[in-house]
Amino acid sequence: MKILLVDGTIIGRKTGAILKQIETYIKEFDDSLELELLHLADFEHQFVDGRPFDQYNTDMKTLVKKFEEADGYILATPIFQGSIPGVLKNAFDFLHPKALRYKPVSIVANGGTQQHHLVVENQLKPILDYFRALVTPNYVYTHASHFDKDNNIIDENVLERLQELVRVFGKYCELSNDLPKEPIDQH
Repeated sequence: MKILLVDGTIIGRKTGAILKQIETYIKEFDDSLELELLHLADFEHQFVDGRPFDQYNTDMKTLVKKFEEADGYILATPIFQGSIPGVLKNAFDFLHPKALRYKPVSIVANGGTQQHHLVVENQLKPILDYFRALVTPNYVYTHASHFDKDNNIIDENVLERLQELVRVFGKYCELSNDLPKEPIDQH
């Protein structure tokens, strides 16, 4: 299975640090998974504005292709101003409604306060539900106090929760293998 580890921002380093830790845990848990780190900062973004898809730049076409070809995702996002970054929402807006269907997704988020964890519940999960993704129930939320000055995770509880997230994600990957990706319904 091809798993996309998505760093859902174009600024900051904490979400990338979280994904590197997850990458380590996935390799320990199941080394048969093919992992790719995808940093949204590496792409020249254009806004979804209704024009035909073939009129967008090569980076946007590549981004969509990477999402479509992946079999599962771990999404890492910061929370800015009580919301997911616009660049991540814009990436979702490019995707076909069936692009993530029945594919496993785990979520990690980082914010400046403990209260921002609700953004995962109120914004990110509904978007992924729209895509009918298989969202694992155990997302991990972090904040600045969980990191040292070099953005290494120093909180043992966070590290344990990331290990558990990877374990559950692996089981969702197994479940996904048995589900047909072509839906019966037309919606």
